[in-house]
Amino acid sequence: MSSKMIGVDVGGTFTDIFVLDEATGTAQVAKVPTTRPDQSGGFLSGISSRVSDLSEVSVVVHGTTAGTNALLERKGARIGVITTMGLRDVLEMRRRDRPRTWGLRGDFEPVVDRALRLEVPERTLADGTIRTPVDLDAVRSAAKQLIDDGCLACAILFANSYANAENEALAVKAVRDIWPNAHVSCSSEILPEIREFERFSTTALNAYLQPEVSGYLARLETALTSDGFTGEFMIVQSNGGVMDVDTAASYPIRTALSGPAAGVIAAGYIAEAAGFPDVITGDMGGTSFDVSLIAKGKSMLSPQTSIDFGMVVRSPMIEITTIGAGGGSIAWVDKGGLLNIGPESAGSTPGPVAYGMGNTRPTVTDANVVLGRIDPDNPIGGKLTRLDVEAASAAILEHVGKPLNLDALQAAEAILRVANSRMAGALRLVSIEKGFDPKRFAFMPFGGGGALHAGAMMADVGLARAIVPRYPGVTSAMGCVIADMRQDFVQTINAMLTGMDTAHLTGFMQAHVDAGNATLNHAKTTFEGIETTFVLDMAYLGQTHTVSVPLPVTVTDGHVTPPSEDEITQAFDKEYKSTYGRLLQNGTRRVINLRSAVTGKRPRFDLSTLAPKGGTVEAARKGTRQVHFADAWHETTIYNRLDLPIGAEIPGPAILEQPDTTVLIEPGLKGIVDTFGNTLIERADT
Repeated sequence: MSSKMIGVDVGGTFTDIFVLDEATGTAQVAKVPTTRPDQSGGFLSGISSRVSDLSEVSVVVHGTTAGTNALLERKGARIGVITTMGLRDVLEMRRRDRPRTWGLRGDFEPVVDRALRLEVPERTLADGTIRTPVDLDAVRSAAKQLIDDGCLACAILFANSYANAENEALAVKAVRDIWPNAHVSCSSEILPEIREFERFSTTALNAYLQPEVSGYLARLETALTSDGFTGEFMIVQSNGGVMDVDTAASYPIRTALSGPAAGVIAAGYIAEAAGFPDVITGDMGGTSFDVSLIAKGKSMLSPQTSIDFGMVVRSPMIEITTIGAGGGSIAWVDKGGLLNIGPESAGSTPGPVAYGMGNTRPTVTDANVVLGRIDPDNPIGGKLTRLDVEAASAAILEHVGKPLNLDALQAAEAILRVANSRMAGALRLVSIEKGFDPKRFAFMPFGGGGALHAGAMMADVGLARAIVPRYPGVTSAMGCVIADMRQDFVQTINAMLTGMDTAHLTGFMQAHVDAGNATLNHAKTTFEGIETTFVLDMAYLGQTHTVSVPLPVTVTDGHVTPPSEDEITQAFDKEYKSTYGRLLQNGTRRVINLRSAVTGKRPRFDLSTLAPKGGTVEAARKGTRQVHFADAWHETTIYNRLDLPIGAEIPGPAILEQPDTTVLIEPGLKGIVDTFGNTLIERADT
């Protein structure tokens, strides 16, 4: 019987594997270099390093950066747009913003060239009335022109199709009948929501990603099934849920920030189990540092994200702040004599200077190696036998030390100080600047490099403690296994609350529930239960900004209980007063959008199964090593972290080593192993 679940997270530098055997409650992890340009190579080699018979696997869940990278690097497909007469330039005009706020320089190129944005006669009004029926002959002619021009995907973007999708649906059917593949994106299917540019942008970017992402997923699925896999292959969405591979191929825009989202899901689950529902996560990989805040066990969801300037995606995403400060980020001195970190990264190939694979410019990892914080004889990833400390030191001296008149050690410390400062800035951005007191929060570092910087984050930001999970280097891969199956829906209502047709609203709610349940029923996986939530975007008439109003609606046996006008009024008043402190007298309440989420709750595994079984502190001790802190070398005890028993208390300075990461406990701090095998890092005087 198949009892294994596999989570696979493909990052910029490493591909991480987490294998959970549900029958025995045991877990295995693996970390292999990410393969470029086709990431499927590392994906498959990582799985085969831990599982020889794929018929034993019930589900493979994948967190991918393929979509995000294609957007950031502008390596999506050549696509075309068919739009309403007069609207071909919406993608270029955006919100009349510009890349650089000051000055008149700076331009923006949409992902689809103007020559490939074609107009057709049709018009639907904002109230849903069709003024001009769609000219289907013009639509077919435009589609054929785009095919002749070499377009691999097409986006259909009609005015006001959120209010009435009839014209757009007819056009989409006509195009799909003649388009040579399945890559036709329809704005009313992807985002039936008011705001023209955001709907156009999200749909166009979906089309831009379809050939790339669907081809990548198809290669993976084919390779898995040819090796005997008969289970379910699922993809992590950026909202923190998972979807089946067919949905991901149709809506690849939902995979943007998929990998980092999986890490946040796992971090939240681990932290809450450990008794810390308020946590700030810091995922430090080879290329980037991704930060997210979880308050009272809930991740922050953003309805809209800008992947890059002008590339707006309106789809629920876990709020993640990303900076280019990973282990592979390159340190350099600019013409003004300032030390900078990133955003350029050495990636997995050639990697840091210490890897000895041809890179000559120093990275954050090189600084940690030179300062003794990473064991040169046991590098993570398993491909190298030893790190070249001398080459790393020489590169730091050459590129950072000499320009700043520092020796190699001082330059390495400077690199870490700048990197830590940038990382601390990202933590403040998601906490202090959003009104959260960091003293209430624990910091959870994960990714291959995060646990080396936990002490610095506690000191710089004022966090109470840090929690290092049992397998920090593969936390995102673990999150793939933990994540629930979630479907999000949105529909613009755009009606005054007084006298509103609540049956019309309930009809949309029921349609969302039916569609969500159909997807869950189609899945091969089992669910412990189904959770449905409804939120209305509401405002007073004349206001632009909305408040999110949760609706207390029950769903019984798949049937929605209609909300009353009074219930909606009370819910809005409560939320508005909580947000702004008062209500508007005689204000007319307005319902803008309905947002629904249908979530299949997947079975949780007991984190205590990952905890150490027996062992002693002395048996886990590997020896000592000189490690540089601030301006002096310290004799530092080295431990094999996975052998430390529950309850072990390790005073700093100490280093806890394991195959996928290195945990640094600085002088003045202590590490405590909890019942789940996490290491709590606290100040020694607490």
